[in-house]
Amino acid sequence: MATKTNIEQWGFETKQLHIGQENADPATDARAVPIYQTTSYVFHNAAHAAARFNLSDAGNIYARLTNPTQGVLEARVAALEGGSAALAVASGAAAVTYTFLTLAHAGDHIVSAKTIYGGTYNLLEHTLPKYGVSTTFVEPDLAEFEKAIKPNTKAIFIETLGNPHSNIIDIEALANIAHANKIPLVVDDTFTTPYLLRPFELGADIAVISATKFLGGHGTTLGGLIVESGKFDWIASGKFPQLVDPNPSYHGVSFAKVVGPAAFVTSIRALLLRDTGAAIAPLNAFLILQGVETLSLRVERHIQNTLKVIEYLKTQPKVEKIHHPSLPDDPSHALYKKYFPNGAGSIFTFEIKGGQKEAHEFIDRLQIFSLLANVADVKSLVIHPATTTHSELNEVELAEQGIKQNTVRLSIGIENIKDIIADLDQAFGT
Repeated sequence: MATKTNIEQWGFETKQLHIGQENADPATDARAVPIYQTTSYVFHNAAHAAARFNLSDAGNIYARLTNPTQGVLEARVAALEGGSAALAVASGAAAVTYTFLTLAHAGDHIVSAKTIYGGTYNLLEHTLPKYGVSTTFVEPDLAEFEKAIKPNTKAIFIETLGNPHSNIIDIEALANIAHANKIPLVVDDTFTTPYLLRPFELGADIAVISATKFLGGHGTTLGGLIVESGKFDWIASGKFPQLVDPNPSYHGVSFAKVVGPAAFVTSIRALLLRDTGAAIAPLNAFLILQGVETLSLRVERHIQNTLKVIEYLKTQPKVEKIHHPSLPDDPSHALYKKYFPNGAGSIFTFEIKGGQKEAHEFIDRLQIFSLLANVADVKSLVIHPATTTHSELNEVELAEQGIKQNTVRLSIGIENIKDIIADLDQAFGT
């Protein structure tokens, strides 16, 4: 039987290995982090290897499960989010998938906002149903979420800022609804980052992050993170035997009883990551850590530039409508004022007068803006959602998410604001 100390190694990872200093804290230690570019770890002898594999000795076994560089990233992001534990994986998509697969099994149900990234929508609408997990998509309205919950519902899912319009849902109120039904609130915190919003302080239970975006910041590195608050009571809920009952894969351990506040991410590391292998590369963990160093400075500049771009677009006669929560007539404006005193939403959309032809022509004329499928890069980016990021959706689904053929998504970078506006201006032909 694995002991609490041994299993805890999987949730609160590598506190002493990141710089070789005993008692060092990876969440706060500012010294350089080495890249542990290895597949595996040398055991002292056969008995030591056996002890590691049966978890009677805590430590690294194989890099698909743990890596010291990865461990530092996990500790620092958990600290930034105010969470109890984190797990870094190969991409944001892997983080979202692992989260859903851990919470919901065949016959279970998820409630999700309609206003989410097209890839996540596709996962919930088309992929997970093949494995027996269904999803009800609802308008971003509290009453709609509550009405959609069923006895077999295992989670509510939203994005802190919806993709692509940056709409906002009342996290605090929705968390209360989730908890009243003994299920967790899962939020995708990619677009806000903990610099702008810490969803656990508002009652959310699990945060998933595409570290490819703001955390990394430079468009070079894929990565994802799953962070848990440590506050959801899996045992009292009564809906998650997969986290509470003895697990035969690890000598009958109950993750909830042994690991407590790290039960969720530890179970993913020990089971799904072990079996399906979407491990983050040590170099990628290192590069994302470099981005985290400048997160606050970059996001501050992103927001400053975005607000100036919006002011410009308001004066542009070829712009039909702008979707951004900072605008007084936006449906999310009151929540924007409540939750985002430092601003939010450097990824947003506008509708150009005309249709797909005019949108494509505008995009093709841009010179500083890069046309690619990423967001939250230091560079300004542009894309046409209906034919790219949300192209999996049919016309009805696109309409439900407010995406039209004349919708253009911008991700505002940190270039000189005069250059950004000059590029937009020439692309509009003014």
